[in-house]
Amino acid sequence: MPASAHLTATRIEQAILQVVLGQDDAIRRILACFAAGGHALVEDVPGTGKTTLAKAIARSISGADFKRVQFTPDLLPTDILGVSILDPARQEFRFRPGPVFTDILLADEINRASPRTQSALLEAMAERQVTIDGDRHDLDGFFFVIATQNPVEFRGTYPLPEAQMDRFTLRSRLGYVQPEQEAAILAGQIEQHPVDHLEPVATRAEVMALLDAVRQVRVSDAIRDYIVAIVGATRHREQVQLAASPRASLALMRTAQAMSLFEDRDFVIPETIQHLAADVIAHRLVVEPEARLCGTDARAIVASILESTPSPD
Repeated sequence: MPASAHLTATRIEQAILQVVLGQDDAIRRILACFAAGGHALVEDVPGTGKTTLAKAIARSISGADFKRVQFTPDLLPTDILGVSILDPARQEFRFRPGPVFTDILLADEINRASPRTQSALLEAMAERQVTIDGDRHDLDGFFFVIATQNPVEFRGTYPLPEAQMDRFTLRSRLGYVQPEQEAAILAGQIEQHPVDHLEPVATRAEVMALLDAVRQVRVSDAIRDYIVAIVGATRHREQVQLAASPRASLALMRTAQAMSLFEDRDFVIPETIQHLAADVIAHRLVVEPEARLCGTDARAIVASILESTPSPD
């Protein structure tokens, strides 16, 4: 693993920590998701820094393109993907790209859009391409979706379908900060928001090298078997109606590789798998209604699986 990749990851992380205070662990998880080439769903109450985090990631990378889409019930798929428009002068249709053609896409309050509009992101997130009017359009460079949703407000929202949830590498929460950190946030925003002064700390080339370096982090046979055992255990739990697929195993391995790089290791250890398992697996599970009524949720099921699955030495 090139030492320069770890330095790039550290510079980006430290730049964001200056803007988003008191969220160190969540920030590293989301940055690991980004470095793994995945997509993140940030589920939290309003005002906890979700939008600021997305902006900070984009601003920390020189030349990175950032787009924000506010999802609403009347949003159409073409508002995200783009549309072919007739050019009267040439008497031909020309494709006008939508905001999905970017490096970092903030899908704000994604569960407020209709299922039809939500599904417009499926191909882009899974294959880094979109198909419009039969023509394929590739998404060049790195493409990172960071979507947000409010977990407590349900009026005017559409729950994300299982296929959409499965496209997110992990689901994370920022949560409330400590009083002293909240006081520091107030002090830092008396005149302007700190994100407005954030300078780039990495180039696009360095970020692409970072994404390549993640794949070079070693994953032993024992660690791969451990991942498969954890994910496979979700398929044998009576409380689980829909278990995790091999996509979850791949997501857990890739995110663990990226997290190891942030921790300056060139190999994955069991503790990293355990640290990330709930964020990567839980949102992919559909829990039986009877289990939910008894207070069992997906994260508790993953925690139980970790306790009962032997860890490699």
